[in-house]
Amino acid sequence: MQMKNIKREVLIFLEQDDFEKNLKDIHRFPPMKVVNALLSFLVNTNEIIKKHAVISMGEVVSKLAETDIESARIIMRRLMLSLTEESGGIGWGSPEAMGEIMARSEKLAVEYHKILISYSEGGGNFLDFEELQKGVISGLKRLAEVHPHLVKDVNQLLK
Repeated sequence: MQMKNIKREVLIFLEQDDFEKNLKDIHRFPPMKVVNALLSFLVNTNEIIKKHAVISMGEVVSKLAETDIESARIIMRRLMLSLTEESGGIGWGSPEAMGEIMARSEKLAVEYHKILISYSEGGGNFLDFEELQKGVISGLKRLAEVHPHLVKDVNQLLK
């Protein structure tokens, strides 16, 4: 299946009213191809599509981590790269996707939680754009729902 067709089908999937009920259907697509499509929907201005893309990323990447941890790590690094000035982009939706992925994959949470935290703290990784900072807090809150011990040092930000 061509990428253009996958992207079109993924959009239809993300627009479903009963999205949550059908979430497991996202696995009908090849993992890396669906991730590429989902990355483009993380920047969507429609909040429902963006939210569904974040949840789908968590589902796909966490499942991928069970069988191919290195590919899952590559995706996490892609999300991190999108948040750097060198990427040439802004990284909309990336912190939320990172939080969702880590909420669903303890292995990735243990490896990457400190990086997501670093985007909320002063220093070299702090994301000073207010809208991105909201995404970081959202990602941390999602991570805290499942792995509160990993974010206990920034609990004051999550209230």
